[in-house]
Amino acid sequence: MPKEMWTLSDNDFGKLLKYIKDDTITDIDYNGRSLWINDIYNNRRQADVEVDPQEMENFAARVANRANKKFDPVNNRLAAQTNNLRISCLHETQTMTGISVCIRKSPPIVRLTPKEAVKMGFMTKKTLAFIINCVMAKCNFVTVGEPQVGKTELSKFIMQFIPDNQRVITIEDVPELHYHEIKPTADCVEIIVGDNLTYTDAIKTCLRQNPNWIMLSEARSTEVKYLIECWTTGVHGMTTLHTDDVRKIPDRIVNMSASELKTRIENDVFVNVDLGILVKKKTLYDGKIIRYIDQVAVFSRNRNKNSVTLLLDEGEPTGEEVNSELLKKLRAVGITDPFSNNYVDSIFSDEKEDDRWKNKKENIPKDNRVQNLLNSLGENV
Repeated sequence: MPKEMWTLSDNDFGKLLKYIKDDTITDIDYNGRSLWINDIYNNRRQADVEVDPQEMENFAARVANRANKKFDPVNNRLAAQTNNLRISCLHETQTMTGISVCIRKSPPIVRLTPKEAVKMGFMTKKTLAFIINCVMAKCNFVTVGEPQVGKTELSKFIMQFIPDNQRVITIEDVPELHYHEIKPTADCVEIIVGDNLTYTDAIKTCLRQNPNWIMLSEARSTEVKYLIECWTTGVHGMTTLHTDDVRKIPDRIVNMSASELKTRIENDVFVNVDLGILVKKKTLYDGKIIRYIDQVAVFSRNRNKNSVTLLLDEGEPTGEEVNSELLKKLRAVGITDPFSNNYVDSIFSDEKEDDRWKNKKENIPKDNRVQNLLNSLGENV
């Protein structure tokens, strides 16, 4: 385990413990006067316990001590992480409101089931079917959005549909994907980058580890160029990056790559990035936070022309059709309708769960890759 992956005991959390233990809570924020929490049901509310500034100062001191870091008027910012928490503290000498503490939870679970994702309005049934079909076809995904919209959670959601026998290598600086814990029977290698291993080094090393998929938790800088190069070799993968429109993905990748060969990098993006997904959130007047898939786009390069087809915009279908390149990939695994999937049909069926699997399995295409996916899903998703 990396040296920074220290732990906190239950006693260290004090009154925060009940929210740390609650898997439905995603974020815990203290503003110097009151405690606020976010949950998976898109609610943001003031916590039902009172926490005074001294308690939070003591908590921050314990975090600093465990992480072997300083937190005082000189060292007034504290950033630390455990295996499933990201903690940020701002010293009271730097604010007019007192100490500020933000805790983001990244537990080794997929917070939403496919059925819940549809019922909560995060995505439609057709979008869900399309995403699963694209995983079957080994498409490359780039998920985008502003900070804290749920890009990593969507990546975890999508990754659960990868068959167990396809080797997945994850690359992160802070453990958030938790692929091995989510899918303990899957073939997986989890790489943590740090002082002795950069993102670029990790991506290059991955190619010698016989991967089917390379998952880069977040593309931030020049390492994205090497990820795209990996995808040109036939390896598949996913990553996330910050932008507010899927159509900006090529420009963002070109700018981050810091390469003089901008035209070549841009062409590689259109050839090797199959799918772009934009996640958004909005806060309603009552404090409820709505997260949803706002855009879905397909990229292609045909006859020396780069194009992006926007299938979903502002959460609604645009009427555009899936391009021929992606249709070929889908047909190769027995999928003729990009927006239809037997598994999705089954989970929204009125039949009982056991019966619907017996009825549906006979109609599943015989392609082994599709069957492997369904075997790995079972009834646990």
